[in-house]
Amino acid sequence: MLPRRRAWALTGTPLENKLDELASILEFTQPLEPDARYVKFLPGSLMFSKHKELQLRRKKAEVLEQLPPKLVNTVTLSLSHRQRDSYLKAEREGILQLQERGQSIRIQNVLELILRLKQICNFCPQTGLSAKIDDLRARLNTLTAEGHKALVFSQFVDSKYGVAAVAAKLKDFNPLVYTGSLNQCQKDNVVKRFKSESQNKVLILSLRAGGQGLNLQEASYVFHFDHWWNPAVEHQAEDRSHRLGQTYPVTVYKYICEDTVEERIERILEQKQRLFDELVDDVTLDLQEHLSEAELYGLFGLKPPTQPAHH
Repeated sequence: MLPRRRAWALTGTPLENKLDELASILEFTQPLEPDARYVKFLPGSLMFSKHKELQLRRKKAEVLEQLPPKLVNTVTLSLSHRQRDSYLKAEREGILQLQERGQSIRIQNVLELILRLKQICNFCPQTGLSAKIDDLRARLNTLTAEGHKALVFSQFVDSKYGVAAVAAKLKDFNPLVYTGSLNQCQKDNVVKRFKSESQNKVLILSLRAGGQGLNLQEASYVFHFDHWWNPAVEHQAEDRSHRLGQTYPVTVYKYICEDTVEERIERILEQKQRLFDELVDDVTLDLQEHLSEAELYGLFGLKPPTQPAHH
């Protein structure tokens, strides 16, 4: 509705979940003289060539040349014996329940099973043991002894599988906790203590509450205890530490449990991420948006239900 000879669009995330969102930005940038026809873009080669023609990119590496490097390491772990037994039992029973649903199976049922299995990858529900905690403790022993501080992110917040569980297992490190259940005053106090108190070397954050808006350059190590569907959400979380004012290289550790749904999802996400990196850096990618039904069901060797025929 706005006649214009030219238009600018300024965005930090040109591609949030779908290519349609990039299309809508490009549509806005097209001139629209009075009586001219509104241009609509569809994802495809024409849209991609227009995108390359119009987009000016400022990458963080170019703007902040003095920023130390960020080193990302994937740590693949084997589940402990009891944890493996719990995982396999939950996966077998979950697949059986999905199969029993027959044609009434829904994507939501698959996502619920994925969530349950990811929780067991964090902690054994029977014993509370965790291959991830064992590795994390060993690394924290070394880096805190050297005077470094660390951030630990989890998508869960509860006392069995999430932030509270991690904090309980790391209590001898005097960890601080940052989640959405804190009010703003409490959050500010946690950040202040982490920045100023030498005895508080570990900050455990929920990904949703602590993944953006914070400046935590005091930490030079970041641990992803588990994984969100969305790689760019993790990148944003890492960048709480990797930002202006950071004087050390930032080392990021991503935990993946081998022979689990975590490893299978990671494989698919890597392929998807490569596709989107060709368009835009640090793309936000929503698994539910970008994994087809066949890929999601295929995580458990299942096929999606057949659609009813239209008459």
